[in-house]
Amino acid sequence: MRMLQVETPAREVLVDIGPRVDEEIQESGVQEGVVHLWVLHTTCALTVNENADPDVATDMVAKMQALVPHHEQFYRHAEGNSDSHVKTSLFGPGLTLLIHGGELVLGRWQGVFLAEWDGPRTRRLAIKVMAG
Repeated sequence: MRMLQVETPAREVLVDIGPRVDEEIQESGVQEGVVHLWVLHTTCALTVNENADPDVATDMVAKMQALVPHHEQFYRHAEGNSDSHVKTSLFGPGLTLLIHGGELVLGRWQGVFLAEWDGPRTRRLAIKVMAG
């Protein structure tokens, strides 16, 4: 298992980490298998979505802001980031992706993103490439 650090530039943003995942796969030498990704935080998540048009990531963030506002009367968490915890739970902290021919198995428009909901921060991501 290896650890990646991801710097996020804003409070809420989707950061394309696909190239970093590809590098880890290439370094591993695995041709057929899986890669497991897991964020070690409770206010960011992982997702697969379109990476061809950056407006998709922007739209995702805007929709999550509308669905789960930053401030709500009923939030009780003292740190003021209850919305970030909710958004993370909706997306999830982990992904398992397939590797074939030494490359990620993704659709033409798909990319791998870290979804930051409480940045900017330095985030840690565990990654394990496994043959199989």
